[in-house]
Amino acid sequence: MTRLVTAVALATLVHGSAMSAQEKPAVNPSAAVLMDFKDRIAKYVELRKKADDSAPPLKKTPEPSEIKEAQHALGERVGVARKGAKQGDIFTPEISTHFRRLLRPEVKNPGAKDLIKDDNPGNIPFKVNGPYPEKEPLSSVPPNVLASLPPLPKDIEYRFVGKHLILRDARANLIIDYIPNAIS
Repeated sequence: MTRLVTAVALATLVHGSAMSAQEKPAVNPSAAVLMDFKDRIAKYVELRKKADDSAPPLKKTPEPSEIKEAQHALGERVGVARKGAKQGDIFTPEISTHFRRLLRPEVKNPGAKDLIKDDNPGNIPFKVNGPYPEKEPLSSVPPNVLASLPPLPKDIEYRFVGKHLILRDARANLIIDYIPNAIS
């Protein structure tokens, strides 16, 4: 009798283990989208690091022209490394949809909308892998909006241009990607 109980218990355990090995763990769709975004950003940062490491280090200087020149040179190296980059490389359709959902309640706040409009450059021409126009203001992103979006690595920032949410590399003054009509 003891052998029978042991055999049944063992069979149940083996069968249960086989079933759980075949079952896929439940994945939170939002978490998967955010992880994809985080991975894409990490790949961009790694690419920029390689582009940055290929140049002589910038010496500390108070000269704005030297800083601007180094920024422009980094932007060119990153641009070459990302040749063929296009809208949607980081903000995939799934990520864009998720971000719009995150932004919707936050930008309905009148104070947030006013802050976004305050220094928003409006509908200016820009493109992925191109520089952010130097003569244009950089819009503020209200704290409640920033808090609703995934955090970014140092020198990568969210900005608004018109109704578009852009991802900007501040070190290279480069537009990495954007979500068209992210806000209404």
